[in-house]
Amino acid sequence: METFADAVGMSDSSTVKGRFKIAKSIEDKRIAFGWASIAKDEAGNDLVDLSDDIIEPDTLENAAYEFVKLYREGGEMHERGGCATLVESIVFTPEKMSAMGIPEGTLPTGWWIGFHVTDDEVWSKVKSGEYPMFSIEGEAVREPV
Repeated sequence: METFADAVGMSDSSTVKGRFKIAKSIEDKRIAFGWASIAKDEAGNDLVDLSDDIIEPDTLENAAYEFVKLYREGGEMHERGGCATLVESIVFTPEKMSAMGIPEGTLPTGWWIGFHVTDDEVWSKVKSGEYPMFSIEGEAVREPV
């Protein structure tokens, strides 16, 4: 089983490399895209996140749907809300990728998101790399594996 840190190539908590880095491809529109969470890597292996948790694909998919239905707001470091608005969300599952014609093993099973950042200070931190990735927050019952 691969850890989240291994998957993203983290050498310490301040360095993030690879597919989890926020892609700031639309700077003039202040939109940041990236993986919110990944349940399984491209080979189908479970990933352990930074909290030492494994999120089952169905659980991640349901959590994503609930977030989109009820919230759609992005905050800053789980402390301050109203900093961004969700503009894109898709949970890539093997079934969806097959239906879209994406070859097996191309993408991980995970939740891809995009946020329009409305707060000037937060956008500055995204652009500078101070905020290099997304972080999801939620509640769950931990079950030993």
